[in-house]
Amino acid sequence: MRVLILEDDPWIADLLKQIVLSLRPGARVDCQTRVAEAIAAWHREPAQLVIADWNLPDGSGTLLLQAVRRQDREVALVMITARADRNSVLEVRPLGINAFISKPFQVPKVLECLQRLLPEAASPAAAPAGEEDFLQHLAALPDDELDLPLRDDLRQQLLAITEASASLQQLGDLWQQDPAVQARLVAAANNPLYNSAGQPCSSLADAVRRLGAATALNLVQGLALRPVASLQDTDLKTQGESLLQAQLNLRQRVAELARACQLDPAPLQCAAMLQRMGELAVLQQAQIWRKRGLELHEAQLQQALRQHSSELANRLKAYWRLPNGLRELIGACYALAPGNARREPIVMRLASAEMHNAESQEVQRLRRLAGLT
Repeated sequence: MRVLILEDDPWIADLLKQIVLSLRPGARVDCQTRVAEAIAAWHREPAQLVIADWNLPDGSGTLLLQAVRRQDREVALVMITARADRNSVLEVRPLGINAFISKPFQVPKVLECLQRLLPEAASPAAAPAGEEDFLQHLAALPDDELDLPLRDDLRQQLLAITEASASLQQLGDLWQQDPAVQARLVAAANNPLYNSAGQPCSSLADAVRRLGAATALNLVQGLALRPVASLQDTDLKTQGESLLQAQLNLRQRVAELARACQLDPAPLQCAAMLQRMGELAVLQQAQIWRKRGLELHEAQLQQALRQHSSELANRLKAYWRLPNGLRELIGACYALAPGNARREPIVMRLASAEMHNAESQEVQRLRRLAGLT
């Protein structure tokens, strides 16, 4: 089964993709951002479901739906639109659109809509035969397949949300203390679609303000819909929880030090939650690997963590276009850049040094640089 999505917002496109895959795990989802490219993709290989945004920078999504209808009168069509007036609906009535999704949409309603329109799933494919190497797999992974695992308790809460009135606040502290949520929302808020002024976003609170609560909640729910959203195997879950606790401890300490230095703690707290993203990305891929029915022993996992954590972290920072200031704060957890005179990285380094029992002389030097007595 193939699904074609035309949406210029990469984060909304990915959310729609995750919704489709949660309903039909074996589906092939093709996300396009431009009308002409989407029409070309349809002509190369027709799909069983087409989802198109109405208004796009290079034209109207109706052009794609017209191209589909000239060739196929039966395939299901879905239009995403902020238009709700009767004239707009009548304008596209000849296309026989099966469903309209109004922006900002609600994930439970989209799930219900697509469940009705998607063809029945085929039998799941068997795990590939033969030996594969996990380390080679990590090295060959495209950037858009890298991600972080969601806390399982948060995943369960997100999947239970059915009311349109649900808000991020109802999720309590869990969503604020989850590295995957921090990464997803900050990365989306730095996208030009949400950042027209070009001002970097380096904190979760700023990201939610830019995206809006409805879009932020949608993106967070999308994390829970991934086929492998959280760590389930006991050994992977134990290591993930250990990393998370270290991040939470660092988050608390940098907040205390930032307030003592009269600095905004929010960017430092965000950096603390993303400090171990490389290790978490490896664990996420390990869970996906095992779910495919492939073996991964403890020694192989530890080798992967040693060899690939730093590489995956750097790839994610670049792919998500995290701002340089946030990258600097994350890097300061390990070492200060030569010639650094900014207090924020110094405070970040100080908190990390304290957490790792650095020599007293080093801690005292950092405290002096931070202006603490």
